[in-house]
Amino acid sequence: MSKKEYKRYLVTSALPYANGPVHIGHLAGVYVPSDIYVRYLRLRGRDVIWVCGSDEHGVPITIKARKEGVTPQDVVDKYNAIIKSSFEGLGISFDIYSRTTSPTHYKTASEFFRTLYDKGVFSEATSKQYYDEEAKTFLADRYIMGTCPHCQAEGAYGDQCEKCGSTLNPTDLINPKSMISGSAPVMKETTHWYLPLDKYEPKLREWILEGHKEWKSNVYGQCKSWMDLGLQPRAVSRDLNWGIPVPVEGAEGKVLYVWFDAPIGYISATKDLTPDWEKYWKSEDTKLVHFIGKDNIVFHCIVFPAMLMAHGDYILPENVPANEFLNLEGDKISTSRNWAVWLNEYLEDMPGKQDVLRYVLCANAPETKDNDFTWKDYQARNNNELVAVLGNFVNRALVLTHKYYGGVVPEAGELNDYDKEILAELPRIKVALEENLENYRFREALKEAMNIARLGNKYLADTEPWKVVKTDPERVKTILNVALQIVANTAVAIEPFMPFSAEKLLRMLAIEKIDWEQIGSSNIVEAGHTISTPELLFEKIEDDVIERQVKKLDDAKRANEAANAKVAEQKDSVSFDDFGKMDIRVSTVVAAEKVAKTKKLLKLTVDTGIDTRTIVSGIAEYYTPEELVGRQILVLVNLLPRELKGITSEGMILMASDATGKLTLLAPEQNVPNGSQVG
Repeated sequence: MSKKEYKRYLVTSALPYANGPVHIGHLAGVYVPSDIYVRYLRLRGRDVIWVCGSDEHGVPITIKARKEGVTPQDVVDKYNAIIKSSFEGLGISFDIYSRTTSPTHYKTASEFFRTLYDKGVFSEATSKQYYDEEAKTFLADRYIMGTCPHCQAEGAYGDQCEKCGSTLNPTDLINPKSMISGSAPVMKETTHWYLPLDKYEPKLREWILEGHKEWKSNVYGQCKSWMDLGLQPRAVSRDLNWGIPVPVEGAEGKVLYVWFDAPIGYISATKDLTPDWEKYWKSEDTKLVHFIGKDNIVFHCIVFPAMLMAHGDYILPENVPANEFLNLEGDKISTSRNWAVWLNEYLEDMPGKQDVLRYVLCANAPETKDNDFTWKDYQARNNNELVAVLGNFVNRALVLTHKYYGGVVPEAGELNDYDKEILAELPRIKVALEENLENYRFREALKEAMNIARLGNKYLADTEPWKVVKTDPERVKTILNVALQIVANTAVAIEPFMPFSAEKLLRMLAIEKIDWEQIGSSNIVEAGHTISTPELLFEKIEDDVIERQVKKLDDAKRANEAANAKVAEQKDSVSFDDFGKMDIRVSTVVAAEKVAKTKKLLKLTVDTGIDTRTIVSGIAEYYTPEELVGRQILVLVNLLPRELKGITSEGMILMASDATGKLTLLAPEQNVPNGSQVG
């Protein structure tokens, strides 16, 4: 825990990338821990703001947009809404959830770049990069595909082979092709600006390695490893048409690299939240804490701090408590393989069980090493801990109070030594709880909060008021008074971890609010106070519920295995004469448009060299009309006409279909006259 006293806290959480929903790995790594921390600070009455938002630029979003036949803005609008709604459903309590496509962010990021540019921070360098001459655009690494030089797999990307996992450069690929036009790209010179991280290495070494030895070992160790290898200049711009334009004359067609613009999103979100944003970003008495996953350590501990140092007006983070990765059922979570538990789907499948997920993810948090989520463990923790310990204790205390005293809190008599011993544990637990929360040990903190419920369960089991009531009814008043004080302590202690249950518990106690500082007290609930009708805090989860979730994952695995299976077996043989009946011609698409009220169909006008005709094709999921116009394709021209959606289709376009069903156009290697026969 830092010895420095702070007047205010600024907490940020890694901006989720808006090309898909949020899954449990994101939650365990970043969002549940940061929500716990911020809720705790608020309960302590601290001046704290918590900012987050969608990261909405970069190549993966443009690729997804292209695949879906929509604009990048359509993609980010869709997933921003899903992510924001999912967070709200789980009780993730950001003060603002912003977007890097907001006007404030565009202005803030542009001004930040321009400040560094005007100060002469950036270096400028020209290098060769792949260029698509047909599409007239430079190609990002992910827009280049070819054969992997290591495992010979087809379809490797310019930055990684997804089959063998090798990290690649585009120039490593064998027979590279542009994913935009399908043509072979050429090398062409392009100029970019670079942040000279090497010049900031001495400052970063002193700041991290000497000044922040209290950081988590995984964070500190990764930073040291990076710096021991020697920091290198890093490009802050790239050739792309989706993003924040580089605010420099002559930089047309270039945008800010997403890793540069995204962390500035914390600043722009704070600007949108409060006019007093500068005191949170520029005052030395503000504590800045970044919550991230381990894949973002270098950006938040080295790159972004170097940017802030270069700017000169901003404070640096006091801590970056990054978590490791959460696996799923013994396997790495993978969005591309759909091997994940998606938050939006969980909230639909498991209504009312937000706190169960929050509890399990915190209890099993990958704080110091990778950890594993299994549905069986989820069920066991719910049934054996939340139901059998916390829920059981609360229910017994409240039900007995209603049974014996009509819901009116009895007045305690003289406490015996055991009562005093039990109540003396509460202040000790409070100290341990706070120590763990202040130092980002949320798993241990949760154990301490649950220890209050365990203490209460033990107290009722030992004192047995349901038996004592027959022999010493006055003693029962004291027992239940003590038990209700422990219930009240539990209600406030679990609030950072399980806010929905804490709210429900306060409602059952008929108490509007309990201050954090009251933890440890033995007189929170006054004698004579009437509590409300008790409800079950948690319910047992049966095997069939878990089996459905396991089956859902198994189905996803089978679907992925099928997608990666070998191509279909050879069809039955045909005679040469049968093949010769097919008239396949090279043709050019001269016009294309979507077919109204359909998702898959495009209406194409093609020049077959014989005539100009209309063909309706189900390829709208893979190609936009704009991408097709001017392209040469192969057409089966003597197929009998067929009517589709009221349009007569005269022919069939030849496509290749992989094991997933993805369609790819077939075309001659170079332009040939329309009407040229294939055979």
